Amino acid sequence: MSPNRNRFPDPSAGFASECRTAVAAAEEAGALLRSRFPDGFAARPKGEHGDVVTDLDLMAERLVVDRIRERFPHDRILAEESGELRGDGGGRTWLVDPLDGSNNVVIGLPAYVVGIALCVDEAPVVGVVHDPVTGHTWSALRGGGAHGPRGRLAGVTGGRPLSSAGPLLAWTQGHAVDRDDPAARALRHTLENRSRRLLQLWAPLLTWAMLARGDIDGFVGYRAEAIDLPAGALLAREAGVAVRHLDGGEFGGGFTGPDTERSFVAGRPEVLPHLLELVTVSGAVGWGGPSYVPRRSTP
Repeated sequence: MSPNRNRFPDPSAGFASECRTAVAAAEEAGALLRSRFPDGFAARPKGEHGDVVTDLDLMAERLVVDRIRERFPHDRILAEESGELRGDGGGRTWLVDPLDGSNNVVIGLPAYVVGIALCVDEAPVVGVVHDPVTGHTWSALRGGGAHGPRGRLAGVTGGRPLSSAGPLLAWTQGHAVDRDDPAARALRHTLENRSRRLLQLWAPLLTWAMLARGDIDGFVGYRAEAIDLPAGALLAREAGVAVRHLDGGEFGGGFTGPDTERSFVAGRPEVLPHLLELVTVSGAVGWGGPSYVPRRSTP
């Protein structure tokens, strides 16, 4: 496997040490996951909406949390499986998704990643996504750009023209969304009919990385999960992707508040107006809930 060169964002943006810690922890956890996939783990149901948790989730999470605690013992940590580990204030919160794509792992599908973010108050300042299958890592610092194995991610803007068959899109929805949710059904139906393909990978952070690389045109989320959203949204933004609420308002990308504030449309800037038009056509904006206006916007 070739080494990742120039993968770290501009350290002048601050939080470079935190970014290095997150990258190292994610890659160590990824090596653990890769060594046990596809057979070396047990799984059990999680909640009432079809989610699962595996031994790998727990082992990888423990590793990542320990690495963050060793380096930044006073920071608060929110982890997917173990919940909150309190800090002593300062507004710094780490978000740890040790295995984004657990359902994929259980069925032997090699589409899963490790995700880590650091937020100061509500704003993500560090985002890391590591793919154990390829060994590739993508990282971002707020204001410092996004980087991958080949250096800075700068190919999103001014990319390929939109296909006459429609955009290549991805979709995600939160675990709490009912199967018969009318807004989700209307939105997904419209996107499927008006796009070239609508991907649902069951691993949102992997999708964010694809969007940041320019592999897909857009990503739409409905009441998305909080734990992985800040890392993915920061990575995409720092790569030049525009992220908005369903009504076109500025998207903060935070992890608190009701899940109605975590519905989003993300895409290449030149494609975003078309994506927002599709959302409007679906009639999903404001249906059965509040308008999608964030509590704060990210400059």
